[in-house]
Amino acid sequence: MKARNTFAIALCALTFLCNAQTVIPIETKDFSMVFKTDAQHRLWNIYFGKKLKNTSDYKQIDEQYYFPDANAGIYNSAYTPSGTWNLSEPALQVKHFDGNRSTELLFRDVSIANQDGATVTKIKLQDPVYQLEVVLHYKVWSDLNVVEQWAEIINNEKGKIELNKYASANLFFTNKDFYLTHFQGEYLREMMPTEEKLTQGTKTVESKLGTRAMLLGTPNFIVSFENPVQEDSGMALVGQLAWSGNYKLEFDIDSNKNLRLIAGINPYESTYELQKGERFKTPSLIYSISKEGTGLASRQLHSWAKSHRVLNGNGDRLTLLNNWEATYFDFNEDKLSGLIEDTKHLGLDLFLLDDGWFGNKYPRNNDDAGLGDWQENKQKLPNGLGYLVQEADKNEVKFGIWIEPEMVNPESELFKTHPNWVIKQPERSAKLYRNQMVLDLSNPEVQDFVYGVVDNIFTKNPKVAFVKWDCNAVIYNAYSAYLQEKGMPQTHLYVDYVQGLYNVLERIRKKYPDVSMMLCSGGGGRADYEFLKYFTEFWPSDNTDPIERIFLQWNYTYFFPAITMDCHVTNWGNQPLKFKVDVASMGKLGFDVDVNHLTKDELEFSKRAIKNYNGFKHLVLHGEQFRLASPYQNPYASLMYVDKNKSKAVMFNYLSSNRFMERMTKRPIKMKGLDADKNYIIKEVNLNKNDEGSFVNPVKYSGDFLMTVGINPEINVKRTSVVLLIEEVK
Repeated sequence: MKARNTFAIALCALTFLCNAQTVIPIETKDFSMVFKTDAQHRLWNIYFGKKLKNTSDYKQIDEQYYFPDANAGIYNSAYTPSGTWNLSEPALQVKHFDGNRSTELLFRDVSIANQDGATVTKIKLQDPVYQLEVVLHYKVWSDLNVVEQWAEIINNEKGKIELNKYASANLFFTNKDFYLTHFQGEYLREMMPTEEKLTQGTKTVESKLGTRAMLLGTPNFIVSFENPVQEDSGMALVGQLAWSGNYKLEFDIDSNKNLRLIAGINPYESTYELQKGERFKTPSLIYSISKEGTGLASRQLHSWAKSHRVLNGNGDRLTLLNNWEATYFDFNEDKLSGLIEDTKHLGLDLFLLDDGWFGNKYPRNNDDAGLGDWQENKQKLPNGLGYLVQEADKNEVKFGIWIEPEMVNPESELFKTHPNWVIKQPERSAKLYRNQMVLDLSNPEVQDFVYGVVDNIFTKNPKVAFVKWDCNAVIYNAYSAYLQEKGMPQTHLYVDYVQGLYNVLERIRKKYPDVSMMLCSGGGGRADYEFLKYFTEFWPSDNTDPIERIFLQWNYTYFFPAITMDCHVTNWGNQPLKFKVDVASMGKLGFDVDVNHLTKDELEFSKRAIKNYNGFKHLVLHGEQFRLASPYQNPYASLMYVDKNKSKAVMFNYLSSNRFMERMTKRPIKMKGLDADKNYIIKEVNLNKNDEGSFVNPVKYSGDFLMTVGINPEINVKRTSVVLLIEEVK
């Protein structure tokens, strides 16, 4: 594959004949990534594609390609260094202990081990002049075609070194054409997809927000090969950088029209020092590879996430009633006690008390004050949280609480007492977001404080069963008084903040391993597979308009299983309650409404719908998901969840556009994931009172019919959402 120069090629041929080259295949069930050394012991990525039957054939792959890169130095390095003969975008930039900025990496050895049901390959590279070591890790769940990879950088030099860039992954693809789907947006419009054909040059997707790093764009992406992205055909890679801070994804089409993908922590203002003997582990790049489009890639990633990453991924989830839109900051014990009774009356599992329950000297009556002072507000809650926990217990429901422990209002006792705990440039005036600032989690004292917020709640009220962990500010005027005091570089802040947060979460989970926790961030500012080691679920967006949620939730399904997505019925939108409930039922269902404002019919419908959801939620939370009709290509959306035995399924159908006043589904929608040889009956649920629906009389269909011909759910402007249960009949 390489055409570095005639001498190098001759040496390569000689060492191959002498059997001196090392070939390293990283294999899944269907795919392989192959590395090969040359005569100088440099390591090249020579193949990424369909798995070959005979591993011995891999050593001949590079002989079939001619990709000269003499003017760039290196294109397909396994982990591209900088400062020597490489002129391409590097994965690694280092300033060595003596100030030298050039790095070379040569292959030293490889090891393979089994771990947690996966195969882990470790490839050790080392600079031949400096005692700098890089270990590339590839963790493979073969049956799921899922790979998690990261790098570990080890300083064995004579003194400290600087990491100026330290990517997690450096992939290389030789397919002819590449199409990238990335997800950009803004607050209330998160996760909006853009697909583009990659052309020569570099496409960069990045964040510099510090916290809420996914707010304007996400570290999630899809690469499709040869053709634009397709749901059920073609090779696709669905990936994510699992890092909760600033990230950078670089998609570089080189001069030979190959794709180089470099992903990792954003090096922006993040030069990181390593002392002698220290090591740095980069975050993971996680991806699922499919030869049958994004549908299979998503299902593989969902299965991996539930079994191997998400906290309690194969467990249950609690339906809940949240008080936020019912009361906002204006509540007292009597109001909350009534809402707890409503939780029981509706048939929900848990009552969640949102923002506004804390602060005394600076009471939290709006978002101007009190954040950071985590004692119960005596005027609103004279008997404390314990009284509400008892009320929940009396009504046979669980109790949950909202916190935002990483943030502080300037009008708070915490800020007045510890102004140096806040991230803020001393020479600049404070820049507030939602009237708040970010606490400096690089500081161990601040980590102890944040841990204590959670620990104190559980210590005083051990029956608290749910935490909604919010984060509503980004990092302005980045500066750490703690790092300055310790003589550490300010460029550590963005990285140490995230690692400090992970440290806090590790401590919480060690002491409280089973409590359900929602990852919130003013919407979709946070959701990644490093955070989901500690959280059971996440909040996709503050935008709960059900039409918008159809699109938002659809896009999240490419990367996250339904069990992780909190979907609430709220006052947003002018659609009927049935439509709102049906849209929220495609994830983890919750209600955020004032029950007293529901009509008698709406109340009774809600109770029936919650009962129905509890009857089929195991399909939503644990079934395989199939996207059937995209709202981007139709005036409606359709998707379904099928159990592992292919005996039961639930199908959701939504009107997503009503520009034309006519029946929207003119053709049947083909189902997926069923057994062609089984027979099924279909029943419509979540019907309004006196509405018989279109599937009143059970009709038996073969799985073959449902997947080949399909059925018409009869979506129209009067029938805007249809939920169908599909069940096997013998």
